[in-house]
Amino acid sequence: MELQQMRYVVAVAETNSFTRAAERCLVVQSALSHQIARLERELGARLFDRTSRRVRLTPAGEAFLPAARQCLDAAERAAADVAAAVGEIRGRLTVGVIPTVAAVDIPAALHDFHRRYPRVRIGLRVGASEELVEHVKQGAVEVAFLGLPATARPQGVRAYELARDRLVAVVAPAHPLAKEPDVDLRRLSSEVFVDFPAGTAGRIQSDQAFSAAGLVRDVAFEVTAADLMARLIQQGLGVAMLPSTYTPQLTGVATVPVTDAPARVEHLVWSRFGLTPAATAFLTVLGIPSDLLTGRNRQDP
Repeated sequence: MELQQMRYVVAVAETNSFTRAAERCLVVQSALSHQIARLERELGARLFDRTSRRVRLTPAGEAFLPAARQCLDAAERAAADVAAAVGEIRGRLTVGVIPTVAAVDIPAALHDFHRRYPRVRIGLRVGASEELVEHVKQGAVEVAFLGLPATARPQGVRAYELARDRLVAVVAPAHPLAKEPDVDLRRLSSEVFVDFPAGTAGRIQSDQAFSAAGLVRDVAFEVTAADLMARLIQQGLGVAMLPSTYTPQLTGVATVPVTDAPARVEHLVWSRFGLTPAATAFLTVLGIPSDLLTGRNRQDP
């Protein structure tokens, strides 16, 4: 069984097409098909069901795919470790970010990192904090930026606190609250809300604040992207509560301080079980102290 065969299987599984997989792998389709057929003979099972209209994994293929990905990742990490040993940083870096990250200018940080380490391929994964923590634990993401309620801490990963912030009310410019110097949760509870999905860290911080105040609010719109949230607010469909350091990135909305607003903490997290050379270099570019990158640190839960 060869790594190239595994790479072909992963490409077909991800593109659902032998043609597109061959294009991705820069080989002719007949060569790719031949290698996959050869692998299937070695395994004694078909990995794909093929028809004239679609390609999909068989149960055997579904079982094979995770292990194939792990083998490819291990081979890539081994090559990166060897390169790092001779002073060259390369390989792949996947960074997870929440939609409202504000403590770090992500594009600027990636620009600086890419300038220093041009041979590292960079991937970005946007998601909710709890999803990103799981991705870090699983090794699918090396480094992630989170936003959590002040009462919560990242679990099962190494963590570094980046910044603390409070939420502000975000309203349409024509909304009556836009002219107020501040507002409290009781007044906000009478409004219709646009918020993140229930159960996510971005939503929990607001839910906890209203619940602690003995208040109930109406969340009529649930969205996963903050820019879409702002567009709904612009249309007068509701109000929202977002971090004060993030809201300057939004246009066409007004912000109002909330006197009893909940706090939000941004964290940077990475795996407890070691870092790739690229991830270590990225954290160093971000200014994370070197002693926190090795061994346990006091911010670990």
